[in-house]
Amino acid sequence: MKVTAVEARDVRFPTSRTLAGSDAMNPDPDYSLAYVVLRTDGDAEGHGFTFTIGRGTEICVAAVEALAPLVVGQTLEGFAADPGGFWRHVTGDSQLRWLGPEKGVIHLATAAVVNAFWDLHAKSERKPLWKLLADMSPEQLVGCVDFRHISDALTPEQALEILCATEPTRAEREAEMRRDGFPAYTTSTAWLGYSEDEMRGLAREAIAAGWTNFKMKVGRDLEDDLRRAALLREEIGPDRRLMMDANQVWEVEQTIEWMARLAEYDPWWIEEPTSPDDILGHARIAQAVAPIGVATGEHCHNRVMFKQLLQANAISFCQIDSCRLGGVNEVIAVLLLAARFGVPVCPHSGGVGLCEYTQHLSIFNYVAVSPSLENTVLEYADHLHEHFLDPVLMRAGRYLAPEAPGYSAEIHAASLDEFEFPGGAAWRG
Repeated sequence: MKVTAVEARDVRFPTSRTLAGSDAMNPDPDYSLAYVVLRTDGDAEGHGFTFTIGRGTEICVAAVEALAPLVVGQTLEGFAADPGGFWRHVTGDSQLRWLGPEKGVIHLATAAVVNAFWDLHAKSERKPLWKLLADMSPEQLVGCVDFRHISDALTPEQALEILCATEPTRAEREAEMRRDGFPAYTTSTAWLGYSEDEMRGLAREAIAAGWTNFKMKVGRDLEDDLRRAALLREEIGPDRRLMMDANQVWEVEQTIEWMARLAEYDPWWIEEPTSPDDILGHARIAQAVAPIGVATGEHCHNRVMFKQLLQANAISFCQIDSCRLGGVNEVIAVLLLAARFGVPVCPHSGGVGLCEYTQHLSIFNYVAVSPSLENTVLEYADHLHEHFLDPVLMRAGRYLAPEAPGYSAEIHAASLDEFEFPGGAAWRG
């Protein structure tokens, strides 16, 4: 099966109108996608995307189009035989690498294209992506990873040892995931733009639905953060977990000062407290705010940054992003790094389609890489799932394991047409 065309579309949902997704850094996001379809000479198509928040999505679309000549003519059989080689082919173009390397818009586009290939592969095998990965041998999984620039922290031999140790008990954890689902936390009760009444009502609804883990946005105004934290802690009680997310807006010392005040409300972690590129700053914060954990990763460019965060003991929770990293291959690399350092993986999923992606990654990670759910939760945001052919299914605060073949990435054609920017009906006028 050969790829005959790569189609990219600019799809934007006007979430700024309700302030869903609002935080201290991004007060008015429009959840958006650079959406990719791989057309083939067979019956199947591969669907993938990378996540953005509005303006600039057209740049990601242009980057996908720049990658298209590397993809058209590639075969599914070639990809399945050597997914690691395919990843190096897409990321290794000598001229396009100048735009990164392996970061920025070109890497976001890489994620969209690579994820679409994995979707195509999983569909061809008639398996959900998590199951496709969980059925691969340790040697095959290691073959997906590019170990360049991380071998001082994780060698292929060490990765193989991790995977071989968990292989005999994969079936037990797979059965558990099919039965119980994967534990989650909700971000949807406490976006920064929500009123007090909205927060109270949403928290009560979530508790009634079985949620036990909650995250709130902070960072704009300390007194307001204290008020909102008191409100949310009052609603959820002392025994449910509360996490906080500053979305990069604080200085290092400011983080330490503000968290000393917010510690009264027993936060489990502070997420993205400062610049995502400041590895030593995160390490300073982690030391100062303990036992509150530090979580970051949604803006980490690549596996090399994750390697350094882990080496510096700068994070207690590894937050991979399924679109910021260069697709499934690089995600596997970071999952293995986290396992090597004993740090739980709690993916970032606050955005359109990210929950659909990360459910597969978290379930695979538990089944085949890190066989423990201790301190491990997956973010859930209750927005825009109705646009997907295979949307996430939740029960009592847990993701149910997807069953449909593919990566759960495909969006209804009518939704693509309605929300395509700027000509879709949602945007005209």
